[in-house]
Amino acid sequence: MLTIHLYSFSYKMSGIPTDTSGNGGGFVFDCRFITNPGRKDEYKTKTGLDDDVKKFLESQENMQKFLEDVHDITDRAIQNYLDRGFTNLFISFGCTGGQHRSVYAAERTREHIQKHFPDVNIELHHDQIEKGLNTN
Repeated sequence: MLTIHLYSFSYKMSGIPTDTSGNGGGFVFDCRFITNPGRKDEYKTKTGLDDDVKKFLESQENMQKFLEDVHDITDRAIQNYLDRGFTNLFISFGCTGGQHRSVYAAERTREHIQKHFPDVNIELHHDQIEKGLNTN
């Protein structure tokens, strides 16, 4: 069975997560070019899991196009990995604080993968949220 290790992370706080599968590598997508909701006072203490932050990011054309492109690339890789019997794929999303954009992108990607590849296992980790950083 294919397990997709899906991460959101902070370039500033912790850097790119380590691929613990032992295979090394994987996809790393940089969300920092998308408008940062964390620069607005009303979103500073929130994350990409909060409805108003999601709504803000959904209104960003760059985010929607970015996710379309990411899903086009990762869909091909997932199908290829399934066809070849691979067991691990690493996909991560980074932004400055690992709180808004990368969290949103990882969540949307999880939903996309679940819809199109229901038989894969997904392990989702929001590094900064799990560490309790930048959320208060």
